[in-house]
This record gives sequence, C-alpha cells and structure tokens, in this order.
Amino acid sequence: MVKRKRSLSAFNCKGFTLVELLMALVVAGIVSAAVVTLAFAVSSANDVMDNTSQTQAYVRYATLRISELIRHCKFVCGMPGGDLVIWRADDNGNGQINVGELVYIARGPSRNYLRLCEFSSNNAFVKLSDIDTLTTEWWLSYGCDETYTQMIPQCSNVEFLLDVLPPNSRFAAISFDIIENSVAHRYQINTALHSWSGHLLDGTGEVVNSDDD
Repeated sequence: MVKRKRSLSAFNCKGFTLVELLMALVVAGIVSAAVVTLAFAVSSANDVMDNTSQTQAYVRYATLRISELIRHCKFVCGMPGGDLVIWRADDNGNGQINVGELVYIARGPSRNYLRLCEFSSNNAFVKLSDIDTLTTEWWLSYGCDETYTQMIPQCSNVEFLLDVLPPNSRFAAISFDIIENSVAHRYQINTALHSWSGHLLDGTGEVVNSDDD
C-alpha cells in the first residue's frame, strides 16, 4: 500500500506567529499598566479621604470643645504670650480665681498647634490684672503640673480675635490654617459667652471682688 505524502500547507496550523505574540504582549502590557494605574489612583484617593476625614474630625472636636469652654466660662482673662486664658468656672464659689480654674488655649510659639492647657489645682489665687504676665512656662516654673489636651495637632497661623479687650470680651474667634491636598484651608471657630460674670468685677474692671487684692 502506497502512502501519499502531504505538503506542509495541508496541515491546519494552530500556533501563533511572532507578530501575534508581540501584539499579545503589547496588549497585556497596556492592560497591566492600566490596572496598576487604577489601583494606585484608588489607593491615593483612599489615603486622601482618610486624611481629610481625620482632619475634619479634629476640627469638629476642637469646635465643640472650645465653643463649650468659652460659652460657659466666667471671663476671658487675657492673652499672655499670645495664648488665650479662660476662667473656666468658680469651682469653690468664693468669687476668686484659682490656678486650677484657669484654662489656657495655647497655640505655641510658632502658632502651629491648638491645645488646652490646665494646671494642678492648689490654693494659689490669681489677680485678674496679673494674668497677662503669667504664661504657661511661668506656671511650670512655679511648680504646677501641666495637663494638656491636643485639639489641632498640625496647623499654622493660629490667630485669636476678641470683640473687646479682656475681661470685658463677650465674643471670641479662633482661626487657623490646615494643609489639605497640598492646599492651605482656613478654618475659624466663633463663639460668644453666655454666662459672662461682669457682676464679679469691681469698678475698674481689672480685678475680681475686693478679696482678690
């Protein structure tokens, strides 16, 4: 029996040509690059959203805490060293300012943070007219222990604005910049005193009742 030879063209070739392989590699590379770019974009967007959410949480907390503090305080006492000093409350009801009743809204020497500073309570009384000279550093050197609560950890250009000079201030505004997505955004906290205790001031408006001399 004689077998006939088939020519190569008679076979149905299932392989890929070199050109087809190169085209497949190019398409695969384009798809891979698109997937990596999309994944990076999604990751970056998530990071930006996380940072923005964290910043907004800080701002909301600071606004609530500081607004409540100023709204219910007795006086805005002064601005020693550029910080804002609040007579939080008359805890012992004696009509005098005690060290432990003061709260410093501190912005730092470089005005790059916002925190609440309080000091260990003791029997030391403070004249209202002296508070403008009593910085947080002075109380630390005096031997008082400091406790602080961070409000805005990273900000800049912190400014305090009062309607009139302490202790007659009835309105306070605190503004600051926060960098978000490489852009500086200006925030401001505005609040007014609801329980200003002007009846405790003497005729000069500088000291709290006669026992505080």
